[in-house]
Formats: sequence, structure tokens, C-alpha cells
Amino acid sequence: MRNNAESIKNITVVGTGVIGQGWIARFLSQGYQVTAFDPAPGAEEKVHAALKKVWPVLEKKGLGEGASLDNLVFEKDIAKAVADADFIQENAPEREDVKRKLLAEIDGLSRQDAIISSSTSGIMPSTLQKDCAHPERVIVSHPFNPVYLIPLVEVVGGEKTDQAVVERARDLFEAAQMKPLIVRHEIDGHIGDRLMEAIWREALHIVNDGIATTGEVDASIVYGPGLRWALMGPFLTLHLAGGEQGMRHMLEQFGPALKLPWTKLVAPELTKDLSDKVITGCEEQTEGQDIAALEQRRDEFLIKLTDLLEEYWPAANLNGRL
Repeated sequence: MRNNAESIKNITVVGTGVIGQGWIARFLSQGYQVTAFDPAPGAEEKVHAALKKVWPVLEKKGLGEGASLDNLVFEKDIAKAVADADFIQENAPEREDVKRKLLAEIDGLSRQDAIISSSTSGIMPSTLQKDCAHPERVIVSHPFNPVYLIPLVEVVGGEKTDQAVVERARDLFEAAQMKPLIVRHEIDGHIGDRLMEAIWREALHIVNDGIATTGEVDASIVYGPGLRWALMGPFLTLHLAGGEQGMRHMLEQFGPALKLPWTKLVAPELTKDLSDKVITGCEEQTEGQDIAALEQRRDEFLIKLTDLLEEYWPAANLNGRL
């Protein structure tokens, strides 16, 4: 699926830490020409070592046409690194001042038709593009580690971002075998990190209160909701738990429990409007499929996933004990 992505051939990755290395591996594995830049001492050697480590995994997964480690060039001058780039992926440390300064520099050195993307975990693009002369081409593309294997990437435009730039980025990521999620309205932390952060805060409360160890908290996800979430996510998981009436029954039966002090987080008011949005969304997701068929699909998936979990998860060696 190249369409608009066909015009993007040369990719520059600025910042080659763990996430930057993941981006480099992802793009190289799909046949792109990649230029890397990082002023840190030993950065080039670390990149090559990381690629040597993950390339066999990518070969096993399946490489794209023209994929080769030889398509990587490490450039020590940022001006030269971005000069011919069609797409620039920035991965500087998660500090607003550092990122804004770097993005403004890239904006002044690169071609005006090049897309400038930041892999920030939580900073909004409207903030990052403030110092750029051409903010219309600045977006956030937030991946999940390891970038070379996990397909999700959240694509977020700012107040001044041209929607055509967002669409071009979406096409590029699809061509790179990723699953771009266009975030409709920018928010701190985007979507995935906000959800993970909610669980993370609760996990810290549970450990801090002496209720469970970190291993027990992890096991509660790995051997429980994590198995279901891998296939359906939180909404469809609960939609199926509601039986034939799906989410409609779930909200009627368990909606009041949202106000119980189970968590340290404040739940949203379950208004009719919110209920309608959730119910309608779940029903649209399952349109044309009955609950029994979805349950069968879920169960078959869980059986196979559990077998994989027993093979790869360390707790499987504890004679069934967590």
C-alpha cells in the first residue's frame, strides 16, 4: 500500500536511542533508504549492534522488497542528514525545550515538503510546532516499543498541521506494515499511554499499599485481562461479557460500580450521552456478527495464546503457581 507513501523514499531518523533504533530497523526492514543522525559518542556503533541483534528476528518475520542493512547511512552533520529527507523522525529525550529547539532546527534545514515527525510519548504537537517556521508539516508519530515489531503508531496533528500531512504519514506507516491510529483531538499522553498510565498509577498504589508485589500485579494482567485485551481491547471484552445484549446490559448492570471506590482514579459521569456513544460504538464494531460467533473466536484465540504464554512466560516454570 504505497499510494501517497510512494513519494516517501528517504527517511531520516534523528536520535538513535532505543526508539530511534526501532524506527531504523522498522524502515530498513521494509526497504526504505534510512539516514541516521545522533551526536552522542558511540551512537553509530550502538545502532549497528542493535540492528545486528534484531535483523534475524525481522528476517523470520518477513522482510519487505529491497530490505537491506546496506540501506542505512549514518550522518554526523544534521544539515546533511535532513537535506534530502522526505520524512524526518525525531526521537530526542522527552523534554519540551529540547524537542522544540531541535524541531525548529530541523524545520530550518530540511526541504519544505518533508514531513517532520516527533515520537514524543506525551507532548502535544501544537506545543512542539510553536517554534517552527512551517508548523503545518509537523506531527507526532508515537510508536510502541519494540517499534520494529509492534505495529501501532499514534499519529497526531497539531493546531497548525495540514491534514494532508497526516494522511501522507498514515500512508507511509501502512506501507511500513504498521497500524496507524489517527488521534482525532490532541491530548496529553495521546491514547495508548493514557490508558497504560491509568493502570500504572493503580499498580503503584497496590504495591505501595502492600496489597501485592510487582510480580503479582504483572501476573494479574498477564494471566487475566491481558489475554483478552490482546484480541479485543477493553470495550469489546466487556461487550461480550454482557451476553446477548452486550454493552447495553453491562452498563445497566455494572454502570453504578464506576462510582465505587475501587480505584484511586475519578471515573467520568456515566451520562446518557456517554452510554449511547459506548453502546453504539460496540454495536457498530460487531455489526453482522452474533455474540456466539465472537465468543467462539475469542475462546479459540485464548486457547492458542495461553499455549504460547506457557511456552514463553517465566511463571510457567513455577508448577502452575504465580
